[in-house]
Amino acid sequence: MDISVPKSGAEWQHPRLEAACGPTKRRLYKMQTFRIWDVNQKVFYLSNNQLVAGYLQAANAKLEEKIYVVLTESPGGMFLGIHEGKLWLACVKSGEKNTLQLEEVNITDVGRNKEEAKRFAFTRSQNGSITSFESAAYPGWFLCTEPEGDGPVSLTNEPGDTTRFYFHADQ
Repeated sequence: MDISVPKSGAEWQHPRLEAACGPTKRRLYKMQTFRIWDVNQKVFYLSNNQLVAGYLQAANAKLEEKIYVVLTESPGGMFLGIHEGKLWLACVKSGEKNTLQLEEVNITDVGRNKEEAKRFAFTRSQNGSITSFESAAYPGWFLCTEPEGDGPVSLTNEPGDTTRFYFHADQ
């Protein structure tokens, strides 16, 4: 799987990333913003520095995290971030378990190192309006939510309802 960031074509939409392209002013990456919610209508939000999925009521709706996406060269490949592209989802091994964590990195720098980038990369699969995200670092492991509300967003190797999402460009 080629997980490096694209070398041409797209425009920047994020000033911090645009500054990273240097004095040539060549625009290499495009960051897009998406809304994500699972098939049970739970949205992503940050709680105590952990990404969780839950049901936000009107007063708390502003806590919903948008997903910032930078595409990779691989078909369906992408990096997924939150907090205006400042925190990125990374797949790491913790003991015998594959886990998901948030890391503050410059994704354009990470994208230039294929081995390092692999843990930040996901492959998006779509079936109708339903999307799933498979880890590039750990094939067969998918982004998931807990069946109950306000649980951590994590990884599982058991696809099902907890690995199915609605993923739409933010208007």
